[in-house]
Amino acid sequence: MARTVGSDGELTLARIRDAATALIARHGYEAVSMRQLAAEVGVQAAALYRYFPTKEELLFSLMKDHMEGLLASWQEERPDTNDPAARLAAFVVNHIRFHVRLRHSTHVSNMELRSLSRDRLSAILRLRSAYEKHLRAILRDGAESGDFLVEDVGLTAMAIIQMTTGVIVWFRPDERLSVEEVAETYLAMTMRLVGADTPGKRTHVHAHDEFRAG
Repeated sequence: MARTVGSDGELTLARIRDAATALIARHGYEAVSMRQLAAEVGVQAAALYRYFPTKEELLFSLMKDHMEGLLASWQEERPDTNDPAARLAAFVVNHIRFHVRLRHSTHVSNMELRSLSRDRLSAILRLRSAYEKHLRAILRDGAESGDFLVEDVGLTAMAIIQMTTGVIVWFRPDERLSVEEVAETYLAMTMRLVGADTPGKRTHVHAHDEFRAG
C-alpha cells in the first residue's frame, strides 16, 4: 500500500534526506557513515536501508533532486520574453536565490561528484548540461542580436555559473547585504561580463518579477 503524504514513512524519509545533506556538507561523503546518519535521524541503521539500499544511492538521490529542483525553479521563473538581457537577469537572480536557499544541498552537489559511479555521474552531468543549456541559449541569442559581446558562449556560461554559485561560500544572511542586494550586484557584474548595459535604478532583480506579473 502506498504511503500517503504526511505519513510516518514520508516524514522519516524527509528527515533522512535533510540530515544526510547537512552531514555530508559538513564532513564530506566518505566521512559520513550510515550508522552516524541513523543516529542523527534517531532510527536504527537497518531502517535506512528500507529507503536507500546503499549510501551511494542516497547521495545520488540528493544530487538528482537538487538538479531537478534547479531546473524546475528556472522553468517557473523564466520570463516570457525574447529580450536576452531580461532573460539573463532572471537566470542570474533565480540561480543565486536558489543556491543561497539550499546552501548545504549546493555544496553536496558541487563537491561530491567524484563519489558517484560512472553511470550515476553521467546522469547528474546530463542534468547539469540541460540546465546550462538554457544559459548558453540566452548568451547565444544576445550575441546574435548584438545585445551582448560574447566571443565564447560556452566559456562565458561557465564563468557566470561559477561566479554566481560561489556566493554560497561567503554569503551569510545576518551580514550587511541581503540576498536581493547580492543578486543585484552580481547581476551588474554579469552584464559587464557580456558587454551589456548594467542595471539602473529600476533594477533587473525586480524588473523580471514585474514583467511576469504583467
